[in-house]
Amino acid sequence: MRLVPTAEQDRFAAVLHDLLSAADVPAVAERWAQGDAAPGRAVWSRLADAGVAGLAVPERWGGTDAGAADLVIAAEELGHHAVPGPVAETLAAVPALLLALGDDRLCDKWLPELAAGRVVAALAAPPWLPYATDAHAADLVLLAGDDAVRLARTGAAHASMDYTRRLFEVSPGGVLATGPDAAAAVARALDLGVLAAAAQLLGAGCALLEAAVAHARTRVQFGRPIGRFQAVQHKLAEVAVALEFARPLLHAAAVTVGSADTAARDVSAAKVACGSAAHQAARAALQVHGAIGYTREHGLGRWLTKVRVLTLTWGTAAQHRARVMAELTR
Repeated sequence: MRLVPTAEQDRFAAVLHDLLSAADVPAVAERWAQGDAAPGRAVWSRLADAGVAGLAVPERWGGTDAGAADLVIAAEELGHHAVPGPVAETLAAVPALLLALGDDRLCDKWLPELAAGRVVAALAAPPWLPYATDAHAADLVLLAGDDAVRLARTGAAHASMDYTRRLFEVSPGGVLATGPDAAAAVARALDLGVLAAAAQLLGAGCALLEAAVAHARTRVQFGRPIGRFQAVQHKLAEVAVALEFARPLLHAAAVTVGSADTAARDVSAAKVACGSAAHQAARAALQVHGAIGYTREHGLGRWLTKVRVLTLTWGTAAQHRARVMAELTR
């Protein structure tokens, strides 16, 4: 089992990094937060041109069907740049759900549009996803339950801890599928969504570590850069270790998701590890930056709040630890 990216995947990540670095994502996120989704949709279209939107879509419907290993590479870069919008839903969960339902009419209608980046999708799946994130900007909104998958009608909107996100209540619409097959499809889709969220967390954690290291090198206190103080060095080193320890769990889950008996356990372990490491990175970055890190103008908060909400959505750490325990003891 290979738990590190290939050279080709490293090149793919570098292409996405350059694309997003040139896209002025902070400005896009501000516009998204103000309710203007157009710049964000334009970024998503460019990502689709790079092959991102079709990673979970078979070639028959215009995708690349590259597999979960490439999907986590892309999701990590999107997390690294704190790209706004329902990323895990559009990139992973909704394409997986449509495929798993096995309805060619649904696939013919939606998968080519998803692969081309022309459609953004939102998903509510209580209890892990009680709200549909950014449904106001979505072309397809689904409600997934234990026994059915339905189209969803959006209701009241709520603010999120992440100011670029809006959380929408949903009500059931037309039924797309019911019964055991629908339940299995939902489980498969949620696992892939959790995997994408874990990758976003890892990417955000790495971005926070980079920001903290850069600040520690330039912030002078007591006549020297604070990065020369051992206490700061140790704190940042501990974050680096946590992130690197989480990475193999993420890539292991990408290998087993959807195809192995251990998939649920592996995905949950990856979510816990990546969430914990990203949270540790967020705490360290805020402590290193000091009061300036709290200000919205500085921009660090985009990653801080992104980490917080992704840690709490797609299943909390407690829910995923419980699932790991259940899988180990059954």
